[in-house]
Amino acid sequence: MAASIEYSPVGNRRSREPPKSRDRGPTSKEDTQTDFGAMDMLSNTPAPTTAVDSCMNDGFALNSGLKVTGSGVLLVGGEAFKWRPWLREGGKEGAERKIMNKKGQFDVDEQAWGLLGLAWPKPDLMILGTGPSIVPVSPDTRRHINELGIRLEVQDTRNAAAQFNMLATERGVQQVVGALIPVGWREVK
Repeated sequence: MAASIEYSPVGNRRSREPPKSRDRGPTSKEDTQTDFGAMDMLSNTPAPTTAVDSCMNDGFALNSGLKVTGSGVLLVGGEAFKWRPWLREGGKEGAERKIMNKKGQFDVDEQAWGLLGLAWPKPDLMILGTGPSIVPVSPDTRRHINELGIRLEVQDTRNAAAQFNMLATERGVQQVVGALIPVGWREVK
C-alpha cells in the first residue's frame, strides 16, 4: 500500500503531523557541545585603551575611562584627541557649526586632518563616523585623505565605533584611525 503525501498550498512543502510524544530518546553521555569561548582567538588580547565604550550625544566614553565631551574624537596611534572639524580656519569656537557642504556631503578643511600628516607609522585605514547617519564624503575631503596614503571607510558613528574597536584589536592601533562625530550632532543651518 502506498503512503499518501499531502502538500500545503504554500510552496509545495510537505505538511507534517505533530509528534505523538516529546520523548527524544535516552540522554546522551557524550560531550558534543561546542565551546565557542575556546574558539575566540582574540580572547586573551586586551582591548585598546582608545576603544570606544559608548557613544553619547555630545561625546564618547573610552575604554581607558576617559570621557571626551563637547567634541568629536580622533583616535590615532593609541591616543585620543578632541576633534572639532566644524571649526574653520580663523573661526571662533561658537561660530559656524558645519561639516556638510551644500550638496549634503561631509566636507571639512584640510587642517582637520593635520594630525594624520604627522603620524608615524602612517595608518592605512580610517573609519569615519559621520554622526547619527551615514553621510557621503565630498570628493575634496576623500582626495585629501587618500593623498595621505589612508583608505577611507564611512559609517554612522555607532557602527564606526564598533568597527574601529574590532579592527584596532585585530590589527593594532597603529594601523587604524577612528574619526568620530558625536551621535547627537545637528548641523546648524
